[in-house]
Amino acid sequence: MTGTMITIRIPGALRRYTDNQASLQSSGETVFQALNSACIQFPDLKGQLFDEHEQVRRFVNIYANEEDIRYLSGLDTPVSAGDVITLIPAIAGG
Repeated sequence: MTGTMITIRIPGALRRYTDNQASLQSSGETVFQALNSACIQFPDLKGQLFDEHEQVRRFVNIYANEEDIRYLSGLDTPVSAGDVITLIPAIAGG
């Protein structure tokens, strides 16, 4: 893997797509690049995170260093070495 090393935290609900790993090391200069790199390593993860237009699925929240990327630059949010991306699937119920 080349580029900047980023940690991606995987919630329990998505670990079945990452061989039960709680976190992954990935690379990239943006949130999208880091997530895409992880999806190359774990192809089944991609369908859980992105729709057919490579947009984040509505029920997935993504944080870069505890900041919701929707309030930053979305998938284009820059990341640096040592940054942490956290995936949080929305929970519905009542």
